[in-house]
Amino acid sequence: MKKILINITCIVLAVLFLAFLQKLFMPKYMSSIYEGNLIEEYYDSDKDHDVIFIGDCEVFSNVSPIVLWEKYGITSYIRGSAQQLVWQSYYLFEETLKYEKPDVVVFNVLAMKYNEPQKEAYNRLTLDGMKLSKSKIDAIRASMLEEESLITYLFPILRYHSRWSELTWEDFRYLFNKRKVSHNGYLMRSDTKPVTVVPEGRKLPDYSFGENAWYYLDKMTKLARENGIELMLIKSPSIYPYWYEEWDEQIAQYAKENDLLYVNFLPLADQMNIDYSKDTYDGGLHMNLAGAEKFTAYLGKILKENYNLEDRRGDTKLAAVWQDKVEFYEWMKQDQAMEMEKYGYLKSYGAAAQAIIN
Repeated sequence: MKKILINITCIVLAVLFLAFLQKLFMPKYMSSIYEGNLIEEYYDSDKDHDVIFIGDCEVFSNVSPIVLWEKYGITSYIRGSAQQLVWQSYYLFEETLKYEKPDVVVFNVLAMKYNEPQKEAYNRLTLDGMKLSKSKIDAIRASMLEEESLITYLFPILRYHSRWSELTWEDFRYLFNKRKVSHNGYLMRSDTKPVTVVPEGRKLPDYSFGENAWYYLDKMTKLARENGIELMLIKSPSIYPYWYEEWDEQIAQYAKENDLLYVNFLPLADQMNIDYSKDTYDGGLHMNLAGAEKFTAYLGKILKENYNLEDRRGDTKLAAVWQDKVEFYEWMKQDQAMEMEKYGYLKSYGAAAQAIIN
């Protein structure tokens, strides 16, 4: 019996030690590539959202849940990540239903251009942040490249063990407690880099979306219907990567056939008062804070007009929760403005914020 207890204790200690090493070696994304934290942050949020956004950088850079709350009393969260593929969006939608049931799910359709897995680096930014579940395992299987293996996603230490020589103080500092970088999934950027050239799309041999992309959009549509959730399709007002008219027609036809609302916001820039010389931080790929707030204000009006979303600002308890979110948002907005005034550009994610939150 004594030997058995000793063996069990040794096994438990070995497992705990490996778990510690795994957590230590995994990237923390605290001083760069902040989007690596977006998927993980959802689990610590309150699970009472009227609207869930899923998709790539065209949602987490372009949509501000704080604006939706302040202008319309809509609660929302963005389950976005860099180059989030259609099947990853589907499985994030599926997983979200284990935590809450929103009234509306909004999917940004740019990802339909991808029919096959792309890069491990982008896969990791989405999949590593997901909690272990059947949805995560299915998402991994759908996303892996041929040279990747499932076990390295289930046990990331097998992928990141070589980072032992690259560890920094950041890896120890945020080992157990990371600071929050997003505002309900929105990644704020206040700096400006104007659009100087509007890119023209090169001719493609075939403009048809792939079967795999359509398959998962169909699954998304079916999942929404089975759960009494409205699915809305959007094309965010980012002018690059190029959005072809042939692509737009396919999505518009799909939306019509499936009784879904689809809005392409690219032609609506003037109505939203978006100025591409001021409202983007990287030459048109993403909106900056000013552009995101304009876009979100316009999007919120469409949500209110087309879906039966209640103005919940009269809920005292909920309003108190969101007041904290608003204060954090306004604080970071002011902090980034101070940093740009000091340096002439956004040096990090708000220098004062970095120092204070740390």
